[in-house]
Amino acid sequence: MRSPFTPIPYPALLVALALSACSSSPKVPDWQLEAKTAMERSVAAYLEGNSRVEALEFGRARTELSSTGRVDLVARAELLRCASRVASLVLEPCAGFEALRPDAPAAERAYADYLAGQLQAQDVALLPAQQRAAATGGDVAALKGISDPLSQLVAAAVMFRAGRASPAVLQQAVDTASSQGWRRPLLAWLGVQLQLAEKGGDGAAAAQLRRRITLTQSPATAPASAAAPGSKP
Repeated sequence: MRSPFTPIPYPALLVALALSACSSSPKVPDWQLEAKTAMERSVAAYLEGNSRVEALEFGRARTELSSTGRVDLVARAELLRCASRVASLVLEPCAGFEALRPDAPAAERAYADYLAGQLQAQDVALLPAQQRAAATGGDVAALKGISDPLSQLVAAAVMFRAGRASPAVLQQAVDTASSQGWRRPLLAWLGVQLQLAEKGGDGAAAAQLRRRITLTQSPATAPASAAAPGSKP
């Protein structure tokens, strides 16, 4: 049974917060179960495009985690929240984590730098193994080797931020977001493809992408302009 208190890959926080229930084990503390459930709902809501529910559930998760006085756990939750934004190409500072940085473990600081595109070469080894290839120049093959969908989108976004995202990487990100039904990142990645099609003068591809963006949008989603990379929810 894995402890939730050891350095863990992101977004595996959700798994680590829930200890396996077995007859020989003590009762799982309520805070772990509540935090895990709230974080799952928070991340899902954000990726689906529901900012109101995301904020509510994240607040609940952070309240449970902060009750332990554990900076590392709260830092991981903040990083998971920021990872969902990076996966959606919302490339903004991870303010929630930065407030905790002075007391956060080295692995958490390295992951925050990775999300921000500021990772130092000497800190690559501190990243989860599945993210190291993306941090050191990986391509679509490295991306496909990441089994977790959110981690895969984060890696694609890191490549994009560094100017290393090939059309194949963009398509893989679109396919991953689409397969999960994650409206927010799907619109963001389709927006990147649309910009490239327009820049390349491919009118047919651009028209097809516009139709897909329109289809993907819902009444709760902003207009097509919100699909541009870096746009805020």
